Amino acid sequence: MAIPYMETVVCFMIVMYVFETYLDMRQHTALKLPNLPKTLVGVISQEKFEKSRAYSLDKSHFHFVHELVTILMDSAMLFFGILPWFWKLSGGFLPMVGLDPENEILHTLSFLAGVMIWSQITDLPFSLYSTFVIESRHGFNKQTIWMFFRDMVKGILLSVILAPPIVAAIIVIVQKGGPYLAIYLWAFMFILSLVMMTIYPVLIAPLFNKFTPLPDGDLREKIEKLASSLKFPLTKLFVVDGSTRSSHSNAYMYGFFKNKRIVLYDTLIQQCKNEDEIVAVIAHELGHWKLNHTTYSFIAVQILTLLQFGGYTLVRNSTDLFRSFGFDTQPVLIGLIIFQHTVIPLQHLVSFGLNLVSRAFEFQADAFAVKLGYAKDLRPALVKLQEENLSAMNTDPLYSAYHYSHPPLVERLRAIDGQDKKTD
Repeated sequence: MAIPYMETVVCFMIVMYVFETYLDMRQHTALKLPNLPKTLVGVISQEKFEKSRAYSLDKSHFHFVHELVTILMDSAMLFFGILPWFWKLSGGFLPMVGLDPENEILHTLSFLAGVMIWSQITDLPFSLYSTFVIESRHGFNKQTIWMFFRDMVKGILLSVILAPPIVAAIIVIVQKGGPYLAIYLWAFMFILSLVMMTIYPVLIAPLFNKFTPLPDGDLREKIEKLASSLKFPLTKLFVVDGSTRSSHSNAYMYGFFKNKRIVLYDTLIQQCKNEDEIVAVIAHELGHWKLNHTTYSFIAVQILTLLQFGGYTLVRNSTDLFRSFGFDTQPVLIGLIIFQHTVIPLQHLVSFGLNLVSRAFEFQADAFAVKLGYAKDLRPALVKLQEENLSAMNTDPLYSAYHYSHPPLVERLRAIDGQDKKTD
């Protein structure tokens, strides 16, 4: 008797939807609380709290609708055999344009083109509503309709340029990989990730944002002094025009080996008038580097990727698995899609574990900044970022434990105060 793989996957998807909706409802209840957490009373104004509460509730309502539509579409796609139907339809399109339908690479690219068109159509209403209704209503959106669609077209063109050689390489590797398939796939994805991390900030990111060197002055001197004291190989210090699209703020670093760069959002500079607060945020980010968090995370991702490909090699030749999802053939891409669906339980567990590790890293990076003497500046900087981004002030503990990669502000402030007392 064949195992009902597809029915089992759909059932688990629905179970996970119900569980995550339960957590969403708990969070929604927390967001409706009319008062600030005790730790934030007197720290965050009532006006900012009310704005944050309204913004979070708007996003929560939107999330309920979006997730319901998503689970209905994903379940229907699997349960009613839309995936194999669409695969056959995309293959039937090839002879119409004079291409060989038996060529798996061409068939796969035709399938992906159809999926991209479909996803753009189905996602567009949600993206427009999120950007031009919710984000605009609460003062974050700075985009025009023209800029929105221009970015969308750029993204599509990048996919059209980058996807074909990547997809072709994966198909060839799977077809020729033999017993070492998992290692070959991992090696290819490892090299690809290094290449993308190299070219993205240089060639791709500038297509969407303008990066300019941080002007000479006290802020630049303080950041360079901090980097030098930690032996951080800072080569370039940029400001990105995030304000052209949103008033949300952030800062990040990237680069390999002796070629590191730091990027500040212009909104961060505008919101944190005290330069020492910005430097404290950078000290936190440099803490991640000094404590090797980025390296550990990268290694963890590589191990998980290798394990995933190892699992894929075990099931890719299972005719029962493909037939359960309505396929008579065993295309490489479809095998990867089916495998991703079959390991959804493990993916949720892994995601939860990675969030636990990420939150621990955030506490450690905060403690690192405190040890450098930035406690009095880091605390107000985090508060200001929370205020200006209208982040949720009240969070449900189960929801945050499951979803958040960063600890809630209340927990971070408590940990900073405790570390500051130890340092003193």
